[in-house]
Amino acid sequence: MSLNNKIAVVTGASRGIGRAIALDLARQGANVIVTARHEQELQELVSSIKSEGGKASAVILDITDETAIRQFVAGLSNTNTTVDILVNNAGIGSFQPVTDTDSDLWDDTMDVNVKGTFLMCKYLAPMMQAQKRGHIISIASDVSKRTFANGALYCASKYAQDAFCSALRKEVRKDNIKVSVVYPGLVETWFNNNTPGANENNVQLNPEDIAASVIHILTAPAHVVIDELMIHPISQEY
Repeated sequence: MSLNNKIAVVTGASRGIGRAIALDLARQGANVIVTARHEQELQELVSSIKSEGGKASAVILDITDETAIRQFVAGLSNTNTTVDILVNNAGIGSFQPVTDTDSDLWDDTMDVNVKGTFLMCKYLAPMMQAQKRGHIISIASDVSKRTFANGALYCASKYAQDAFCSALRKEVRKDNIKVSVVYPGLVETWFNNNTPGANENNVQLNPEDIAASVIHILTAPAHVVIDELMIHPISQEY
């Protein structure tokens, strides 16, 4: 299915996977609305997209702030802008034993990884329901399907995000809305304070691998929905 002139919203687009997804969507002809909390990086992304002949605009948005999301969606409605694609990419992670996990960190992680996905869907899904079409993709993690020591908080947030999307899929299928979840394994990004390129022998996935997976999902024929896609570097044991 062609993405030409589709309107796509990408959260957490200032860096890493979100940035790569936004670039690829624009290259496919989509009009991309990129959101994050970092204005300078978003503006640099928009400039990069436009330099390639693509269409993009930036919105500073905290996806844990319901009032801000309502205002964002109201702004879209006021300009008769309807959203065809939502990519829930924004996420945070921190890894430590349960006994060392601060309750504020717990709340912050759940707010971004779970509540943020919920709020974006809550306020953008009605647009898709009204037009009887749309596609919601959430970038989860392979730990949505497994656990590991010192990862209780992150695993719990990603399990919850995955369960939310699975239930949402059943709610909106009747409205011709597709809901897909991507489960990346190890990806070389800024996530968890990593520095991309620091390891010359790195064999992790790169953000462009995940972006290519998202495009694969979105361009499937209209009658096809890819509910789930797990992707790992071949070097990673699962």
